[in-house]
Amino acid sequence: MIAVLKTGTTQKQIDSLIGWIESQGLSVHLSAGEYQTIVGLIGDTTKIDEDLLQSLDIVETVKRISEPFKSANRKFHPDNTVVSVENTSVGGNIFAVMAGPCSVESEEQVIEIAKAVKAAGATMLRGGAFKPRTSPYDFQGLKAEGIEYLLEAKKITGLPIVTEIMNAAHLPLFENVDVIQVGARNMQNFELLKELGRTNKPILLKRGMSATIKEWLMSAEYIMAGGNENIILCERGIRSFDAQYTRNVLDLSAIPVLHELTHLPVIVDPSHATGASRLVKPMAMAAAACGADGLMIEVHNNPRAALCDGPQSLTPEQFADVMESVAPFITK
Repeated sequence: MIAVLKTGTTQKQIDSLIGWIESQGLSVHLSAGEYQTIVGLIGDTTKIDEDLLQSLDIVETVKRISEPFKSANRKFHPDNTVVSVENTSVGGNIFAVMAGPCSVESEEQVIEIAKAVKAAGATMLRGGAFKPRTSPYDFQGLKAEGIEYLLEAKKITGLPIVTEIMNAAHLPLFENVDVIQVGARNMQNFELLKELGRTNKPILLKRGMSATIKEWLMSAEYIMAGGNENIILCERGIRSFDAQYTRNVLDLSAIPVLHELTHLPVIVDPSHATGASRLVKPMAMAAAACGADGLMIEVHNNPRAALCDGPQSLTPEQFADVMESVAPFITK
């Protein structure tokens, strides 16, 4: 349920209303926009008399929300959320581009790639320190050492860093990480999401490989329920029956749908979605054209020798070409 307040409502009146709502055993989500203030009622709203709420002098209208995701719902928060990350942002007028290697392999490697992607226009450096792999015998990442290499690359280039967390116990290692990524395999790791909800770090939440849009937004709700509203959604393709030509099916229709449903920014990962470097450029262009707030692209200085996901990684030169090709579709 939401209550849209009348223009001119004072802070004292808002505080009084919030106090009454909380006395009914509900939580409150307040969205104060430039032209409108919305009070979201979260919990069992059946105990609230809708007519009584509507009759209050400061209330313009009352609406019931049927979707189970409340905090992530655009009806609760009509204005687009802009997630600030160091000296840049996601969801505002800047088209965010997170680029870098699937796995951090050495200090020299990640610094070289960081310099190259920054020169091409990337706004953040992505790199895997902890790597979830299907096989237990595959390279699992450099872990804490990898994070240190990312931080050194940030020191040299100034690019904020994005890297994936696997376990809530690792949170102390992410103290200086700018954006914590939750991968597709952990999208419904609810205990991890709860812990991330207690932080104030921006969270990049990737769509699970078989997740519906509703399930994805409910995972965002887990984080937001803990108090952390700095969430970036990332479409990275969903599993289907045809894996011969692409690794996943990139659901670009999810981008405009999400912009209708939620105020959270949405980016696209064409690298994991397609699994093939030759397909990254057209899918990146399509993602920008359909309204994505940014891209996440894997870049490696020597893809053939990459320890992880070489076939989907671009060379720095190919990445620069993608950035030039995407530019005409960015209307922000």
